[in-house]
Amino acid sequence: MKNIIIPLFLFLFVFTNQARAVEQQRPATDANVFGHIINTETGEHIPFINILVEGTRIGTITDASGHYLLTNLPPGEHRLIVQGLGFETTYKSFVAVKDVSIEVDVEIRPTAIDLAEVVFTSSPTRSGFRYQPDQAFLGEALQRRSEASFGEMLNSELGVNMRSLGSAPSRPVIRGLDGDRILVLQNGERMGDVSETAADHSISLDPLAASRVEVVRGPASLLYGSSALGGVINLITTDIPEDWDMGVSGILSAQGATVNDMAAGFGRFTYGNENRAATARFSMRQSGNINTPEGIITSTSMSNYDGSAGMGFTGDGLNGGFSASFTGQNYQIPESMEEDEKIEIRMQRQGLQGNLYRQREGLFDRAQLRFNASRMFQQEIEMELEEDGSWDEDVELEYEKYTFSSTLTLQHRPVGSLDRGAIGFNLYGHHMDVGGDEAFTPGERRITIALFTFQEVPLTNRFRLQGGLRLDYQNTAAIANELFPDINISRHALNYSSSIGLNFRPFQGMEIGGQFARSHRNPAIDELFADGPHLGAGVYEIGDPDLRDEIGQGVDLFMNYKNEKIQFEIAGYVNHFYNFIIFQPTGQTDEGSGYPIFRYEGDEARLVGGEIGFGYTPTEKLSLGLGADYVNGRRNGNGDDYLPFIPPFRVMANAEYDFGSFWLGGRVQLVSKQDRVAPEEEVTKGYTIVGAQAGYRLDFSGRHVIILRADNILNEAYRDHLSRIEDRNIVMPGRNFNLAYRWYF
Repeated sequence: MKNIIIPLFLFLFVFTNQARAVEQQRPATDANVFGHIINTETGEHIPFINILVEGTRIGTITDASGHYLLTNLPPGEHRLIVQGLGFETTYKSFVAVKDVSIEVDVEIRPTAIDLAEVVFTSSPTRSGFRYQPDQAFLGEALQRRSEASFGEMLNSELGVNMRSLGSAPSRPVIRGLDGDRILVLQNGERMGDVSETAADHSISLDPLAASRVEVVRGPASLLYGSSALGGVINLITTDIPEDWDMGVSGILSAQGATVNDMAAGFGRFTYGNENRAATARFSMRQSGNINTPEGIITSTSMSNYDGSAGMGFTGDGLNGGFSASFTGQNYQIPESMEEDEKIEIRMQRQGLQGNLYRQREGLFDRAQLRFNASRMFQQEIEMELEEDGSWDEDVELEYEKYTFSSTLTLQHRPVGSLDRGAIGFNLYGHHMDVGGDEAFTPGERRITIALFTFQEVPLTNRFRLQGGLRLDYQNTAAIANELFPDINISRHALNYSSSIGLNFRPFQGMEIGGQFARSHRNPAIDELFADGPHLGAGVYEIGDPDLRDEIGQGVDLFMNYKNEKIQFEIAGYVNHFYNFIIFQPTGQTDEGSGYPIFRYEGDEARLVGGEIGFGYTPTEKLSLGLGADYVNGRRNGNGDDYLPFIPPFRVMANAEYDFGSFWLGGRVQLVSKQDRVAPEEEVTKGYTIVGAQAGYRLDFSGRHVIILRADNILNEAYRDHLSRIEDRNIVMPGRNFNLAYRWYF
């Protein structure tokens, strides 16, 4: 694979000579017509559009520059029929004159694109062509998934599972990969928290604040660099208004749940005029301990707050805005079952984001600059109950992290054989100090500079190629602290990511896509230097400073079909990793802390799997769905053992009847036994989860939506294989009723 991708990439971008003479030699007795087919929205010439002279067999197709030529037309009145996938059929009348060539340009309008189905995270040009599976959730679809964390929200989506250690630190897992291999973004930039480093760390944003969530399944290092080796989740908050109504608009919502006595509220208000808008949001969430069929999981309560204020502007080809945000989280970790001992994590984050978008004339006619600067402070506190009833607190682990992430993307107009494409520059840096009585790693300073390009080549009006290349230079240095006073180690790495993809739309509603990608990931500071007990995670971690960068080479294929009654998607993938860093249980226990010992090891590994989903709408009101996902992960170098923390095979089914103003639905999830486990990893049994949902819509002074959801109706006692508290013999949450209300005005 290493020797294939670079030649293919270079071949993809060879410019072809598309120049044509407008005037050409013509027969003396017939007429000719030539011209361009033009996109009414962008003014760009469109390649590979079918053109037919009505009532005749005379036709052609536009070349890569959007130009066409028809010859040997009989003189008289004619009408052109212009058709292309993704555009409305257009008719254009003209009069052909003997011995004369006339120019007839035709403007055609793109068919309406449902932005809910276009995942912006997948492409800097937002072309809507897909090369790997992706999903987007917004509006009512997002409200139906209301949960206390993004891990719980996205769990049970095709290819997405949840790594959990209580509600607050639950984090999404994509195709068996989690942690630093899944990149969580806020409005397209890195967030600056430490949620990717360990199971006890949470994403520093409340789910109620997200107005749109996008999920890319599979490697996305081409656009986002290291940590996007397994996929990307982009949390879009609209803290910087891009499109607004005149006057006042907004959202008010509330949510409650019985399984942990949770209550949450959220509000967003926006005021806009013709050229400017201001917006502000605020949310709060409070919950107690989680109830299970076997009792309460102690030390799983949480509370958080989240807010922001921002403004946006538009005019004279320049759009943009800025926002400032703040987050505070306090949550407990079930490290100890003793009532007189607790572990609490306290986190605060402040952020500043900006976005500028410019349109101009010339080859590079669109430019976007994004940045996100943040400061995060987090403490892991061990608490012991004193005889007088007070709590004695010791700061065992402390992080203070300053982060800056910025991306400049320049889009160019179609040129030669290339359609609209992009060149981008990315700068990322963070400084993280690590302290506390049990700081098991040194601090870290990291700087990354990257250059990337993303290009699409329309081969025909149905076939399209995509190719891209990214170069990343990274410098990482360990920062000394009390437990690592003499450390003086730095690493330099120059890596490249690349991809070649194909999109084929054989007929209306059918889309076939595939991608071959090379991706990479730089080892995290804990994987390199960890040596000590991690209080919040409840494990003793041992790193390896000789670990090399992870390199992934993989193939993703999918097929998607959709019409008025049927939706069908099937996807498959093979990902082979070199220097794959495995968080391997050793089966040993540290005598001092009593924690199980885990060691970071490097090896070759391969993950193979896929997803399949089927939806059927026999009537406008009734919809049925069926889906399944599977992943198999094994070492491929030193033996063939299974990898740890690989999700089991799942089958999901749902049914819903929508009456218009209200709806009723049910769902069932069957999870198989997971006995394909790593050495010293426990087997988990299979289980079945049943749920139901009902909703009501009311249009009165805005739009009101009320949703009542019942989870685990049968109160099944089960253990999720990805739960990081499974070794403590604790089952997952029991029966739960979740009530959510949202008012759009």
